[in-house]
Amino acid sequence: MRHLTLICGSVLLAASHANAELIINGQAVSSSPITTTPNTNYIPNSNFQSCIANLRSQAISSGVSGTTFDRYTQNLTPDYSVISKLDYQPEFSTPIWDYLSGLVDEERVEKGRQMLAQHREVLNRVSAAYGVPAETVVAVWGVESNFGDISGKYPLLQALGTLSCEGRRQGYFRGEFFATMRILQRGDLREEQLKGSWAGAFGHTQFMPSTYEELAVDFDGDGRRDLVSSTSDALASTANFLKKRGWQTGMPWGFEVKIPAGASVGGESRRNKKSLSTWVNRGFTRVDGTPIIQGNLSEGTQAGLMMPAGANGPAFLVFKNFDAIYSYNAAESYALAIAHLSDRLQGKGGFQTAWPTDDAGTSRTERREIQNYLLKKGYAIGDADGLIGDKTRQAIQQEQVKLGLSPTGRAGQQILKAFRNEAAKNMMQ
Repeated sequence: MRHLTLICGSVLLAASHANAELIINGQAVSSSPITTTPNTNYIPNSNFQSCIANLRSQAISSGVSGTTFDRYTQNLTPDYSVISKLDYQPEFSTPIWDYLSGLVDEERVEKGRQMLAQHREVLNRVSAAYGVPAETVVAVWGVESNFGDISGKYPLLQALGTLSCEGRRQGYFRGEFFATMRILQRGDLREEQLKGSWAGAFGHTQFMPSTYEELAVDFDGDGRRDLVSSTSDALASTANFLKKRGWQTGMPWGFEVKIPAGASVGGESRRNKKSLSTWVNRGFTRVDGTPIIQGNLSEGTQAGLMMPAGANGPAFLVFKNFDAIYSYNAAESYALAIAHLSDRLQGKGGFQTAWPTDDAGTSRTERREIQNYLLKKGYAIGDADGLIGDKTRQAIQQEQVKLGLSPTGRAGQQILKAFRNEAAKNMMQ
C-alpha cells in the first residue's frame, strides 16, 4: 500500500525506482529524490511537543476527542529516522524480472497453498461475501506481509506524529495520525498493536489508518475490526477493499498474450482499453494460441495491453480486476506480482514469454545463497534473509568488478553462477 516505490505499505518490497512516488492504498505521497543515503542526523525544523499540541484542535475537528488526543500524545516522542526514510531514494533500480522473481517464487507459492488450506473455511465465506477468489486474497496477504510474518516495527503514533510535524506532506500524515487515534478511540485495537511501516501501513495486509477506517470489517463477529490479530478480519477486509475498488466477480484479472508479428503496439497501455473484438481482429491470441474470448468474456469486454518490459517481453491483456489490484498499491509491477501469485495458487504455471535479459532474476532461496557467499567473503551485509538491500547490492557490485562482470549490483543468475563456480574450484584445490 504503498511505498517509496513500494516499501511503505508492503513491507516486503524494496524501493527500486528513482523519482518514485509513495502510493499507499491508492493515495499518493510525493517522495522525490533528496539524498542517496539515509540521513541519520536530522535536525528538526520545529519543537515536536509544541507542534503536537498545536494539532489538538485539528484532531478534535476530525472526530478525535480531547481525552483521546491527550492520552495518546502526552508522552509521545519523535522518531526522526522516519524523515530520512521519507527522503531516501536508493542508488539501485530493480528490473521487473528481479522484482517478480523475489515476490513470486516457489517458497511463497508453497506457503500460500498452505495458507489456503489452513484458512479454507474462512476464505470460502470471504469469497461468498465479497466475490473475490480466495487465491487473490491470499496473494495480497503473501505480497504485503509474507502471510503475516513481516508487518513492520514502527509504533504508528510515533512515526505518524513525527511525519505530521516534520518533512514533506505533513498534511497527509496528519490525516493518518488522526485516523490512528480514531481507531484507538473506537476500540478496534490497542496502542501496542499499532506497529507497522515507517509511513503508517500496518496489519496482515498493510492498510493505512484512513483506509482501515473506510474498509476494515469485523468478520469474526467479536465487535472489533482487528487486522492485526484476527486473520479473518484481515482477509475479509482485503476482499472488501478489492470489491469496493471495482472487482468484478467471475472475471479474470488478465492473461498473457502473443503479440502478432508486425503489430503496432505504440501507445498501448493498461489504461488505454479496447474491446476484445478489437484485439481479436488485430490478430492477438492467448500466449498458448487459444482464442482470447473464453468463459465469461465477451466481444465487448474492455482490456488494455500491458508490456512491463517492452514489446520483447511478456505481454498481457488486463481487465478491470487488474485495476482493482493496482489500486491497492499503485504500481503495475506490484499488481502483476499479486495477479501472478494468485494464478500460481490456482495451479497455473509461470509466464511463457521470457523476460528480455541475459541475467534472469533469483528466488529468495537463491538470494540467501548469494548473501551467504558474501558473508563468507567478509562483507558486513547483515543476515542472509533473501531481502536485497543497498549493503548487499554494494557488496555484489564490488564482486562483479573483481569478476569482470558489469557492476550492476543485481543479485541475478550471473553473480550466483560465478559464486557457485568459484566455490566449486575452491573445493577442488
